[in-house]
Amino acid sequence: MAQAAAGSAGHGTLYFARDQWAGKGTRGRTWISKPGENIILSAVLEPVALVSSQAFALSACVALACHDLFSRYAGAEATRIKWPNDIYWGDRKAGGILIENSFRGDRWAFAIAGIGININQTEFPAAARNPISLRQITGQSYDAIQLARELGACLDQRYQELEAGISGPIAQYNTRLYRLGQEVRLRKDNAVFETVITGVSAQGQLLTKDVLEREFSFGEVEWII
Repeated sequence: MAQAAAGSAGHGTLYFARDQWAGKGTRGRTWISKPGENIILSAVLEPVALVSSQAFALSACVALACHDLFSRYAGAEATRIKWPNDIYWGDRKAGGILIENSFRGDRWAFAIAGIGININQTEFPAAARNPISLRQITGQSYDAIQLARELGACLDQRYQELEAGISGPIAQYNTRLYRLGQEVRLRKDNAVFETVITGVSAQGQLLTKDVLEREFSFGEVEWII
């Protein structure tokens, strides 16, 4: 983040960490990874051709790139994107994404896409939510750095498509959406309710239907699984 702000890290720069001790997740959670076993990556993006209203399109672009990589090895049928920013295999979490944006006035200066994907780790903290790794799925070990390079290529391809307006990322995101068309349990404030996932809007709102058609912004509801 500091190097991007100083102008010394341009678009497409990738930072791979072998170890981290302050991994951030969404909703104030932490991201914990065993040293050297997984992809812990920060990607510098400079969305100069985009406008701030396309923030979720950029997020979807990053999620699709992570899906491209993980499904290549774990299979496309079971690999899904869980709204808004997780990679799931079946009902278990394989990766997470956190994007931090920087604006200068009304100009989108840069974004840092923080990505964590479980590759070789087989033991997780007891408090971790239903984690799974590529090694647990396939029984094989992988070169995490090589897979990070492959992820960089996936990001580059997806970003080029986003800039060119090819095959809108929101539509593709929705075809890979976790629990699409299925009934789920969500919590809003102190109320838990059941509803059917119908998609995600261009602005990144989760769309559901039960007795009413509903839409929820990020942070408004929590999944109950």
